Amino acid sequence: MTEHDMSDLAAPSRRPYRVGYAPGAYDLFHIGHLNILRHARSQCDYLVAGVVSDEMAELAKGRRPMIPLVERLEIVRSVKYVDAAFVETVPDKVETWKQVRFDVIFKGDDWRGTPKGERLEKDFAAHGVDVVYFPYTVHTSSTQLRRALDALAEPAAVPGQVTGERR
Repeated sequence: MTEHDMSDLAAPSRRPYRVGYAPGAYDLFHIGHLNILRHARSQCDYLVAGVVSDEMAELAKGRRPMIPLVERLEIVRSVKYVDAAFVETVPDKVETWKQVRFDVIFKGDDWRGTPKGERLEKDFAAHGVDVVYFPYTVHTSSTQLRRALDALAEPAAVPGQVTGERR
């Protein structure tokens, strides 16, 4: 953050946190992404959205995003709830915290009670950073959108033709 950005944080606030961090791939931007960013901003004075690099997304999910990083970054940066966007290039969120210095990290509640969520909570407790979970938007996800796009891209079956499973 710049000195100008920090001056915005000097005034007292009624929000529980000063600087929040909402990481994600933000691929195929949808209402679930918007909901996370809206809820996150309501909890902090300054919201940084962490947009994971193509390489980090591939490492975490086993595939590269459909939308290139530069475009995902511009989309997220343009959302009115986001004060700054940060390109996340390392898998360790504590390493990211050392650069961004947030008070709270926001995740979807699909992380709650999982080994990765528990590890995140433990790692950040040592630094005084809270982990706050928001409801995961189950009816819309980038994975579901990707599956629908893949299905549309499959060649149509010819009547009477036997088709095999794609692997």
